[in-house]
Amino acid sequence: MRKAKTSLRELLSDITPEERAEARLSFQISNRLDYLMQEKGLSKKQFAEAIGKRPSEITRWLSGEHNFTISTLSMLSTFFGQPIIMVNV
Repeated sequence: MRKAKTSLRELLSDITPEERAEARLSFQISNRLDYLMQEKGLSKKQFAEAIGKRPSEITRWLSGEHNFTISTLSMLSTFFGQPIIMVNV
């Protein structure tokens, strides 16, 4: 088996602080959605049906790689009756 020539440290050094912050926030949002779905006892399919989306879209949301719009975050906050993200001032 061949060993990788590039270390994880080298790979991460190519990521800008902005990209790192974006990835962190994206995963925090997906984790929050997963938590709220579990709290309500919703499967991906049930959640998708409840908000008029396809289960594949929910899967993308939960992957941590989806770029949410303000409109979608607002809709999700309304659906769950709780904020998805908090903005500190």
